[in-house]
Amino acid sequence: MTTDEHDTGEHGTTTACDPDGRTTPGPPRDHRTRVAVVTGAGSGIGRATALELTRRGWHVALLGRRESALRAVAEQARDLAPDGVDHLVVPTDVTDPGAVEHAFALVRERHARLDLLFNNAGAFGPSARVDELTLEDWSANWAVNVTGTFLCAAAAFRTMRAQDPQGGRILNNGSVSARRPRPSAVAYTTTKHAVTGLTRSIALDGRPFGITCGQIDLGNAATDMLTGAGTGASSDTGALQADGTRRPEPTFDAHEAARLVVDIAELPANVAVHELVVTAAGMPYDGRG
Repeated sequence: MTTDEHDTGEHGTTTACDPDGRTTPGPPRDHRTRVAVVTGAGSGIGRATALELTRRGWHVALLGRRESALRAVAEQARDLAPDGVDHLVVPTDVTDPGAVEHAFALVRERHARLDLLFNNAGAFGPSARVDELTLEDWSANWAVNVTGTFLCAAAAFRTMRAQDPQGGRILNNGSVSARRPRPSAVAYTTTKHAVTGLTRSIALDGRPFGITCGQIDLGNAATDMLTGAGTGASSDTGALQADGTRRPEPTFDAHEAARLVVDIAELPANVAVHELVVTAAGMPYDGRG
């Protein structure tokens, strides 16, 4: 595929289609404005976070599989953005190493630095007991939730280590499933435990370079993915509980989660948030029901 990059609005929304590496860098940017990459930016918490970053004056690179969804977010963000704020749309499969490297190269060409990676892309996967889960479904869930998170974190880390001044913040979107499983969610639960290990390892690796890494574990933020899992007050059947029953569960607005993500991103560089658990009030947690 060729790379097609063009401005589409006064706030500098840019689309980059991957990846053969041919691209024309945009105009120089004010490096006092911070730069963020958000994966899974086309919907849910990623979309809400991209919009909140925009409101607060960050340049934002929007990564995700669905270009049409990313474009829609960029259009909405353009209406919220202060003058001079830039949005870079980069359709990206986070499980593809080449696509990930290309996306971060575009960010470096556009802005010459990176201050935040919100590693948000993820998939719930099928609801199945361990004896029912296929290896194909297990591997697909692992590819997005673990390998994709690793590839993006590694690309961000290399960027943050090489830039001058060094440093930045990586924030991984975990889940309360990194702490307590849901019934019949063995693949998702296992991947989120793995993300916790990845987060803690990156936090140690980043210390010499001023790179912090933390994790936000959310429970029942209202998103399309959560609806697909059968959770929430609006669900016809409710969420599967540990006792085998199904009950609707409370949710909270994804924009509340987004505000927390950006609050963490805007902390001073010498402050690290290692792990933060945020759930809807009244959500089953210990024992999950």
